[in-house]
Amino acid sequence: MRDPASLAFAPLADAYRKAGRTREAINLCREGLGRFPHYTTARLILAKAHLDDGNPEAALAELSIILQASPKDAQAHRMTADVHRRAGRLAEARLHLERVVKLDAGDRESRLLLETLASEGRAGDGSPLGRALADDTFATMSMGALCLEQGLHDEAAQIFLRLTRKNPGDAQARARLEEALRAKTQRRKGS
Repeated sequence: MRDPASLAFAPLADAYRKAGRTREAINLCREGLGRFPHYTTARLILAKAHLDDGNPEAALAELSIILQASPKDAQAHRMTADVHRRAGRLAEARLHLERVVKLDAGDRESRLLLETLASEGRAGDGSPLGRALADDTFATMSMGALCLEQGLHDEAAQIFLRLTRKNPGDAQARARLEEALRAKTQRRKGS
């Protein structure tokens, strides 16, 4: 980049990030944001690079800066919800998803995730396993895995959500929740 006044650093940093060169993307974004601190797109790319680099707390710091300046930035709320959800901070994730749904009524995926989190791990009445899952007796990793294997993504998500609520530090429950949510949203996108 020859022109220091150019905003071209952001797409270049994003290309670095997508190519797996996260450290270079982070450095380029930091350098560019030193000149253009209010460049939201660059800050969003920096947050994504931090996530790719395995540093979700640094990503949250960047997303917080965006949301302080632009509280109606649906993409920043969506990413913030995702980071909180993956960390097991479900109440915070839910708050950000509520904002996303208010800001972008057409975001079906966020609406679906919000409905799942709002259910607090309770299976719906129409669920084939509704009675069995009415209490915590069957809310186990094994039952969740079985539901997932059998294509019962809603039920699996509810079980892993309960397990994550009980123990937010359980990395395996959080990972399986993410897997169930991905399967659930992919199924809904296909229908």
